[in-house]
Amino acid sequence: MRSGFSAENVGVQTGRRFLVTGANAGIGFETAKILAARGAHVVLACRDEARVDAAMTAIRADAPKAEFSFLRLDLADLDQVRDAAAAVLAGPRIDVLINNAGVMIPPRTLTKQGFELQFGVNHLGPFAFTGLVHPHVDDRIVITASLAHKGGLMDYSDLDASRSYHNWQRYQTSKLANLLTMFELDRRLGAAGRATQAIGCHPGVALTELTRHLPLPLRYMTPLATPFFNSAAQGAWPTLQAATGANVQGGDYLGPQGLGEVTGRSGPARATSMARDPKLARELWERSVDLTGVDPGI
Repeated sequence: MRSGFSAENVGVQTGRRFLVTGANAGIGFETAKILAARGAHVVLACRDEARVDAAMTAIRADAPKAEFSFLRLDLADLDQVRDAAAAVLAGPRIDVLINNAGVMIPPRTLTKQGFELQFGVNHLGPFAFTGLVHPHVDDRIVITASLAHKGGLMDYSDLDASRSYHNWQRYQTSKLANLLTMFELDRRLGAAGRATQAIGCHPGVALTELTRHLPLPLRYMTPLATPFFNSAAQGAWPTLQAATGANVQGGDYLGPQGLGEVTGRSGPARATSMARDPKLARELWERSVDLTGVDPGI
């Protein structure tokens, strides 16, 4: 077998329950597809029930016995995040929570509570949702970051982007926040004596719906670049390893093993020293509690 983790390494998941955010398209869809085919019950946590129904139908074409349920979750609205978390807490326990949903380089947009969309959807929404449901998660909490975290800078002085907005810089910052949160969450879970572990991953460079906000010339060039980047299915391999890999430990960060971590099978990935800074992580955690009104209590 070739070195590194891919979908073929995902074992039988019968009797296990996975919640995947943003599971109706892209990497989330491919993740849900493999987990369902291996016998898991997959909760598709998304905004649009019609798109989830279409995703379920597509998956059942290959896995007729796939078990699903739908959870309405809009990470751009913290009130709705609370409603979704309440629904999770009222239902069966979750083995693995996969925080996959995100947005990338949109025009300046605000969440319902007035935060810049990328920081709100990529970080604050998942922070609040995870903070509310983590007592109901038994095994792993997966947080999806990006190679882009390497250019991130934590700056809390302009959270609505009213003074300046550079879409790529805001994306980088949101992805740095994801990794800081993952490392801090795993430290706190361990200190609390919890068996649940936090694990990070990134898809490399994968051609998914997230590319829809690229400048028009780059979007036209995307088909030419396809051989050099991961497909959505390949981009899901680090997520699947983080969620199911036998030798994964809390605080691990996983990504493609090819040159520059752009493509290839999954294995250990490199996070910047800033992403691993405990002081910076604690500050982000405390600010996120203040901004969301959600204290995870760990």
